[in-house]
Amino acid sequence: MSEPKPPTPTPGDTYKGWLFKWTNYIKGYQRRWFVLSNGLLSYYRTQAEMGHTCRGTINLATANITVEDSCNFVISNGGAQTYHLKASSEVERQRWITALELAKAKAVRMQAESDDSGDDCPTAPPSAGQGGGCRNSEIQSTLRTMGSKVEDLTTCNDLIVKHGSALQRSLSELEGIRVGGDMGEKIRQVTERATLFRITSNAMINACRDFLSLAQNHSKRWQKALTTERDQRIRLEETLEQLAKQHNHLERAFRGATVLPSSFSNPALGNKGGVSGKGDASDEDDDNEFFDAMEDPAEFITVPADPKYHRRSNSNLSGFSSETGIDDQSVNFDELSMASNPESPQTLELEPVRQRRTHIPDKPNYYLNLWSIMKNCIGKELSKIPMPVNFNEPLSMLQRLSEDLEYYELLDKGAKCQSSLEQMCYVAAFTVSSYSTTVHRTGKPFNPLLGETFELDRLRECGYRSLCEQVSHHPPAAAHHALSEKGWTLRQEISLASKFRGKYLSIMPLGSIQCLFDKSNNHYSWKKVTTTVHNIIVGKLWIDQSGEIDVVNHKTGDRCHLKFAPYSYFSRDVPRKVTGVVTDKDGKAHYVLSGTWDEKMEFSRVMQSSKGENGTEGKQRTVYQTLKAKEIWKKNPLPEGAESMYFFSTLALTLNELEEGVAPTDSRRRPDQRLMEDGRWDEANAEKQRLEEKQRTVRREREREAVKAVCSPEEAVNEDSINDSPLKTDAQETGTEASEVSDETDTEDSPPLTPVASPHGPSLLPFLMEGKDGANGAPVKSAHQDNHQALWFEKIDDPVSGETLHIYKGGYWEAKEQGGWDICPDIF
Repeated sequence: MSEPKPPTPTPGDTYKGWLFKWTNYIKGYQRRWFVLSNGLLSYYRTQAEMGHTCRGTINLATANITVEDSCNFVISNGGAQTYHLKASSEVERQRWITALELAKAKAVRMQAESDDSGDDCPTAPPSAGQGGGCRNSEIQSTLRTMGSKVEDLTTCNDLIVKHGSALQRSLSELEGIRVGGDMGEKIRQVTERATLFRITSNAMINACRDFLSLAQNHSKRWQKALTTERDQRIRLEETLEQLAKQHNHLERAFRGATVLPSSFSNPALGNKGGVSGKGDASDEDDDNEFFDAMEDPAEFITVPADPKYHRRSNSNLSGFSSETGIDDQSVNFDELSMASNPESPQTLELEPVRQRRTHIPDKPNYYLNLWSIMKNCIGKELSKIPMPVNFNEPLSMLQRLSEDLEYYELLDKGAKCQSSLEQMCYVAAFTVSSYSTTVHRTGKPFNPLLGETFELDRLRECGYRSLCEQVSHHPPAAAHHALSEKGWTLRQEISLASKFRGKYLSIMPLGSIQCLFDKSNNHYSWKKVTTTVHNIIVGKLWIDQSGEIDVVNHKTGDRCHLKFAPYSYFSRDVPRKVTGVVTDKDGKAHYVLSGTWDEKMEFSRVMQSSKGENGTEGKQRTVYQTLKAKEIWKKNPLPEGAESMYFFSTLALTLNELEEGVAPTDSRRRPDQRLMEDGRWDEANAEKQRLEEKQRTVRREREREAVKAVCSPEEAVNEDSINDSPLKTDAQETGTEASEVSDETDTEDSPPLTPVASPHGPSLLPFLMEGKDGANGAPVKSAHQDNHQALWFEKIDDPVSGETLHIYKGGYWEAKEQGGWDICPDIF
């Protein structure tokens, strides 16, 4: 049934229409008929109820109207009434918002005019000693006046009834008499009674007018008085609640300073609701929550700091001046520093920013038949069995590495910090944030081909650009370099080692990550924790992160020790929990971090520390007295429909989007990955096998050239003759091919291959070892002879961290500007 289109709201019009109103958690939103008239919003179940049954009314003059999203909005008048409403479309929602705002403005204006003209008493508030008596006497006087008016109305009503009855009788008698002598007498009686009825009616009308005027005048003042009383009551309740919390904190701090129970825990670290809960639950519930002894006790516990630390402050805290005040919400310190800095750029973006895509083709619902995979592997070497793209996601490992920059704002904020300890908190939060995208991402990324690259140019939108390159194949390693205009540089080299444990697969990232800040010259480094994929054989796949991370500032000696607690079915602790302590070079704790790696992190400043009781393992735990915890990082919500798009984040959806001007080796140009994203998985599997075979051929040629470079001419001729001879034994062919493709296929989880005999005999075996010298003193790199050199990165020994890694040597972005990609190999 079609509904008439609601009219465009204009000031003073009555506006009607259907809206969905939230009822309860069982029924959810229900369709109701709403009527907006004279500053009042009323609703009914149906249009037929308008004449007799109103389900609720709210006065817009004292109401607050807030918009939640494209279709939802909330109307509340201070707590007594709250309507959660939803329109059928964004256009309809805007019509209602416009009508409500116009009606509210008109109602407020009329109320102000009535208050100005109707208040006879002075508007100055009475003194504290006389306020109650003056108000009570005024109310009593008003009640007496209105009572007398009601009595006048009652008297007028009785007179109207009496004279009306007499007039009716006279009219009846007038109809029954004959024309004669008493005719004139009857007419005179009727005229007198009609006159009395008219006089009584006029008196009744005047009394009603007086009563109505008096009621209107005083109703405005009573409404204002009720609003004032309600506001005072709310403020009183909030004050009492704050006093109760402070009292509770004082008691707990006193108990912690004297005798600290072993089960005592900090709500910010051990409270499940403090990390992932939603709703309007009071903080008092968190303070009063009790915990049983845990199987894996925390290394430290925290208690609220003494209130004296809240009174001294704001000069000795860099960037955390608001932390010692009364604040119930998290503070964006970056916005505060931007507002206080007049030189900060506010609106420098003149060119339009490119609109990135927000959706990719939905993941096909292909049934994975294990037999269809096994039958294609009959007669093939184990290392040459191709893994289908059914286990993958349409991103490469280089793109997954670039996803670490999703929360680049943490490094932007860290670059502005004056204190290295404060900066360490942001670096630690950035470290944890890189795991937030893995909680639902059970798909395996594509293994990059040797020489494959990926650029992420967000210079215009976010102020940074990054480049990744697959720099090695034995072992497989990827180098990453990101540079920001905000004054920080991120570089990392990551290779993966995996172990299959039967029920689960452990992936151990090797290599380190480094972050450098230009302004302070602080140099941070850390490593990644172990990723575990559970239910490999049977059940639903799920991912967990566990281990410890030490973020080290090599310039100042500051350190942040982060602990990722492994999931335990028997643990009472919150899942995916992360805790950390920031210490200086002397080991003194300054900040405590807590939260989960899949949702958010909080931090709090340590005011005092002491040794507590021994834990269950006999270790003495440290007790930190901290200020109120503040949120430092929170995960961005996934886009709508993410479950059908591989659970990609907003950034991940844009990583494989085609862009002009990228290098021919860029992951966006990889054909099998592109076919998989488009849903053409059969073609993607065929293309994946072609790329792997092509890489085997290229690598075979490269290793042959490497062997020629380190061997004598006679040995090189023998090498070529043996490789090209049809008499080459099966064992040698098997060993050679197995070593060539062990890392080129997607069987990353296969065990190490058994070493095979050298085709040159025992005489050349010493030269195929790492660090040994070959013919004429030439060094031999490894058993896999490969002379590949990274195109955009070079391998150096970092003098600060003492680690060996690939760093960006320059030239990529200049080549992109000039369009000179002649030096790039043809890998696709």
